[in-house]
Amino acid sequence: MQNNFRPSPNSFKNTFCVFQETSLDAIQNLKLQYDSKSGSKYYYTKEGMYRLSNHWGRLANCKWRLEAFEQETDSKFKLGFAAWDCFYPDNDSDLLYYLEVDYDKELVQYQHKNNPNFNKKAVLRTTFETRKRIKQVRNILQLSSWANYFESDIDDLRKYIAEQLIFSEKTLDEIKKECK
Repeated sequence: MQNNFRPSPNSFKNTFCVFQETSLDAIQNLKLQYDSKSGSKYYYTKEGMYRLSNHWGRLANCKWRLEAFEQETDSKFKLGFAAWDCFYPDNDSDLLYYLEVDYDKELVQYQHKNNPNFNKKAVLRTTFETRKRIKQVRNILQLSSWANYFESDIDDLRKYIAEQLIFSEKTLDEIKKECK
């Protein structure tokens, strides 16, 4: 029989967390401990939280992302797990976030500075500045019209500009001027 483990009532307010997708088998013998009005279901254990939901990202006063399986499934509902020590404080004013890029997938993600993988090389930014930089990096990685006036190889340019956006305080215009 499972003991009910409940975090304190305000444990998740203003938090950032990355959940890892896991098989539905993981909650087979767990008791549902919270069913939200939006349809998300929560299962708490001593190790962490399972969340079954069809929506991830910015939620009320939280930023919770799901790192999904490589292979997509038909179900819109995904089960994610996060250990308790993976919930980090969030607010709009502090320099909390940095960017990571997967060039093969043309994907840019933001991470929290408390992430144990943070190597302290990327510039930390506020939520607003992080969103702005994400959009710029995505455009550089996924669009090509911006490169019409450059003579360099577009893949080299993409990588250089993305890294400058991540590892420097330079504006996109300043970086592009350096490339001409």
